[in-house]
Amino acid sequence: MNPHIASIVYLVLILALFWFDRDPRVRISSALWIPTLWLLITGSRAVSMWFESGSVMPTENPEGSPLDAAVFGSLLLAALGVLVWRGRRTATFLRANAPILLFFGYCAISILWSDYSFVALKRWSKAIGDLAVVLVLMTEVNPTAALQRVLSRMAFILLPLSVLFIKYYPDIGRSYNYWTWVPQFGGVTLFKNLLGETCLIAGLGSVWSFMIAYRKRPGRDRLYHLGPHAIIIAMAIYLFLTADSMTSFSCFVFGGTLILLTNLRWISRKPAAIHLLVAATIMLALCAVFLPGSNLVESLGRDSTLTGRTAIWAAALSVVSHPLVGTGFESFWAGNRLLKIWNLINEPGIQEAHNGYLEIYLNLGWIGVTLLTLLILSGYRNVIALFRRDRKAGTIRLAFFVVGVIFSFTEAGFRMMSVSWIAFLLAILAVPPSKQRKDRSVKSGESTRHATTESCVAYEDAIEAI
Repeated sequence: MNPHIASIVYLVLILALFWFDRDPRVRISSALWIPTLWLLITGSRAVSMWFESGSVMPTENPEGSPLDAAVFGSLLLAALGVLVWRGRRTATFLRANAPILLFFGYCAISILWSDYSFVALKRWSKAIGDLAVVLVLMTEVNPTAALQRVLSRMAFILLPLSVLFIKYYPDIGRSYNYWTWVPQFGGVTLFKNLLGETCLIAGLGSVWSFMIAYRKRPGRDRLYHLGPHAIIIAMAIYLFLTADSMTSFSCFVFGGTLILLTNLRWISRKPAAIHLLVAATIMLALCAVFLPGSNLVESLGRDSTLTGRTAIWAAALSVVSHPLVGTGFESFWAGNRLLKIWNLINEPGIQEAHNGYLEIYLNLGWIGVTLLTLLILSGYRNVIALFRRDRKAGTIRLAFFVVGVIFSFTEAGFRMMSVSWIAFLLAILAVPPSKQRKDRSVKSGESTRHATTESCVAYEDAIEAI
């Protein structure tokens, strides 16, 4: 097919996805475009990179691009402005999430001993942007509907464009490793692993939306919502296999299975069953990656070194000089340390540990690992508490939590400006009691105003009560 004709076809497809999935009854504010744009950029490539093409270079400019700084700075200021405007709601959320504030506070303090403090400060400001856009989402009048809308926007735009670029615009959707010239499919991103990460979060969002639509009363409205998300799920699987991103694909299977199982009444009604399901999922992934003699990794086409990751881990650990406090926020992969690691593994271009927990240790030391552990433990408590009150909202957050834990076994999932980290932040965020009561009153008011949909609302409420 001619690329120009293909572009028109995919543009019509994207518009059709938005058209069929629309729901005029959902109340969301225009401020929701801030997290939407943030995720669209984070899930694809920096704005400045859209003006470049060709092979992927192994190094990056630590000072960053002025254009990117202006774009992210504008979005950050807009998000902070919204949060200030919603002052009371924002303050309530901040008071309920002390572990997250403690973690970000320590990240800020660690800038003091970074060898590249100005660069670390700029990266920390972007990390604050990740938290700010999550708070913009959660301080919406209807945060569950807002999350569903943002994830749908992200999926409907990035995944069809990735297929279009890979198939018809190879100068954009494909690249070649600077050293080996091996082709890799990135779609809207620059690397196959980044494409897999985007497909993971967007795909899980569509699995969640598909299940929400499936549980509605049969009819034309249900079909209109099922169709778009079925297409996105199919596209995500196609992109996983095309890019050969097995870590993301495995996490998608784990997360999607978790969403499906937690929608079963005999599981969702038993807290012990939820805990067992989460533990079994994490342990299965943990054993597959780290248990000696496991054949699960080989069955996915990977060797026992996890495609060279074990060598990267050993090399990174060999140059650690401050195990307690680390090198400073996002400061490890720079300067002489980076060159030394490249020489040790004989693979220039590596700029991450391919393990989220090790990444935290390298940058923030054992103190950072301890704070991350606190985030995981308190976050799981928050996820389970939400799941018991609101199964629809709790299902996707439980999936994001488990996937965030598993994804970081072999990828740097806890790094700022990544969609997996943003999804993990959203999952562990505590919802204060006052917000819960307000959400229930809003839902009650909406059902009163929309009298024509009263029977459908009652049907869904009955299912939730079962």
